[in-house]
Amino acid sequence: MTAVNMVEALNKGLHEAMTADDRVVVLGEDVAKTGGVFRVTAGLLDRFGDDRVVDTPLAEAGIVGSAIGMAVYGLLPVAEIQFDSFVYPGFEQIVVHAARYAWRTKGEVPASIVIRIPYGGGVRMPELHSDSPESLFVHTPGLKVVCPSTPADARNMILAAIEDPDPVIFMEPKRIYRAGRQEIPDEPPFTVGNGSPNGALNEYLSKARVAREGDDLAIFTYGATVPLTIDAAEKLAREERVEARVVDLRSLYPLDVHAIEKAASECRRALVVHEAPRTAGVGAEVSSLIHERVMLDLEAPVGRVTGYDAPFPQFANEDDYLPSVDRIFAGAKKVLEF
Repeated sequence: MTAVNMVEALNKGLHEAMTADDRVVVLGEDVAKTGGVFRVTAGLLDRFGDDRVVDTPLAEAGIVGSAIGMAVYGLLPVAEIQFDSFVYPGFEQIVVHAARYAWRTKGEVPASIVIRIPYGGGVRMPELHSDSPESLFVHTPGLKVVCPSTPADARNMILAAIEDPDPVIFMEPKRIYRAGRQEIPDEPPFTVGNGSPNGALNEYLSKARVAREGDDLAIFTYGATVPLTIDAAEKLAREERVEARVVDLRSLYPLDVHAIEKAASECRRALVVHEAPRTAGVGAEVSSLIHERVMLDLEAPVGRVTGYDAPFPQFANEDDYLPSVDRIFAGAKKVLEF
């Protein structure tokens, strides 16, 4: 077992995938010589060479388009988008081409691509460096969208994403890249490089996890708001004697409908937390699923604590925009007092 942060866990997963399968190629802005602005790809160039670790021009449409060509050729490209908002120039390539290749070719060309996107606020970046665009991809048929919140999940999910035949949008919450360490096994939990069993892929690319047990309130969240939600749940336990169950969605598409139904039904009250804008966010879909499927088990409408329907602010104001422990606590109390 080795204690790592999320950056180190992702780096370890990339090393393992590239060692196990020489079809895995990494490309993006500054991923080779610099090792990425967040150092997620540090050391890959020295070990695997510039045929497999490629610094690209500052052209996201070109990065994604090149990855699509590599995938059609038979490689397994992992493309890095340097910051969340930089993905917009490559959006057309993702939703018009990568997401549709399997459909267009009746499954003969599945376009096995992983697109890594460091996303979200809280790190004092300038404009166009702190967006949360996950819902744009969740709404696009043909894509899988995942988001780890722990080092262990980051390592396991990047391996599973590379193994998966479908294009995977891999959202990385940069606010918690180095927020803490977790011990992970030195060896991956499933075979890498020869096609993983479906069970392993399903575990890490379609299943939620319970991050905190509780029976009085179910709180659904993902990414950088997971640790904040756990802190808010602990505050609820201390101050209100309420035990909240925190469910880390992990997979934003497909959602783990069974886990959502189970937690909402058993706890009878539910709250959704994310930092993306409120309207048409992942929280709206989770709320709709709960109301459609287990409404008769509920004692209150599903609540939401989210970012605001406004562009992400300059860093002097970002703490007012982002969900905080106090905002999550207040949202939970509102649901509990309904």
